Amino acid sequence: MRILKSFLKHGEITVEVTSLDDLWALSQVIEPGDHVKGRTLRRIKVGDRDSTETVRKPVWIKLTVENVEFHKYSNVLRVGGMITEAPEDVPKAHHTFSFEEGTVAMITKEKWLNYQLSRIREASQERNERIVVCAFDREEAVFALLLSQGYKVLAEIRGQVEKKGQKSESRNFYKEIIKLLAEYSERFNAQHLIVASPSFWKDELLKELGRNELKTKIVTATCSSVTKGIDEVLKSSELKGVLRQERTAKESRLVEELFLEISRQGNASYGLAETENASQAGAVRILMVTDGLIQKTRQDGSFGRIEKIMRSADTAAGEVAILNSDNDPGKKLDGLGGIAALLRYKTGY
Repeated sequence: MRILKSFLKHGEITVEVTSLDDLWALSQVIEPGDHVKGRTLRRIKVGDRDSTETVRKPVWIKLTVENVEFHKYSNVLRVGGMITEAPEDVPKAHHTFSFEEGTVAMITKEKWLNYQLSRIREASQERNERIVVCAFDREEAVFALLLSQGYKVLAEIRGQVEKKGQKSESRNFYKEIIKLLAEYSERFNAQHLIVASPSFWKDELLKELGRNELKTKIVTATCSSVTKGIDEVLKSSELKGVLRQERTAKESRLVEELFLEISRQGNASYGLAETENASQAGAVRILMVTDGLIQKTRQDGSFGRIEKIMRSADTAAGEVAILNSDNDPGKKLDGLGGIAALLRYKTGY
């Protein structure tokens, strides 16, 4: 996700969807009562008053959100509501935005909560996990550090990879790439190294690495050329997989800590009633809710109670973590009712 504009003073954030993962993130952020403005196709009547002829025309409209539906398996996010702003020839009726890759939308809230802003920033690929990318072929290599928006080129080197039947500098070039990967891994405390190349060059690099412990950090990807390599990695399934792996690892750590506190009757609550009491007491340090519970309660009309707990925790400077019910940590939390909290102190419920 790209954050195109941010005017929090007016409650406005404009974003562009750049991956399917962004749809899931937005489904956790957009709520009934929010305002969403975007470009869409509407059927417009043409001709005089009695004409029945219509055409589909791209227009910018703004609606007040009434419902949010995210279908994981079809990767569709639908946001429906009444149109409040539109060109004169567009009737003020109900409309549904369908979010997909490339969609640009402005989301306006009366107040953005911390966990909502965190979700947007996370989706905009705030790469705290520190990822170094190397795109290379037989003649050149480019190294870059991924940033929250885009990347910073660290170095560009040239070499000549060995041709068939020759014993020349090829392995030296691979060794030079490996040397820089090791240097940047240490300098930036990188948790992942993505090496991308056309053809089979990345496989040759892995052979050169042998049993080097650096190999445990490496994820391979394919690019069409070195010049386009870094940009292609930013859109690659490999990078999305790395980021998803990091999110799952964080969720696993939270759930492990929760179960540890529960086992020793420590500072933890689980289930709706216990967690609600802890939230009302201002005791929540980290609130965990599964997206499965959020979707279920939105559908049956009981989400207001969950939302109140989330807002209460956020207001009391607690962290709110939304876990994916499809992953193992989320499934474990769903087994406890889909909601739980790590507490600052016991509340005596």
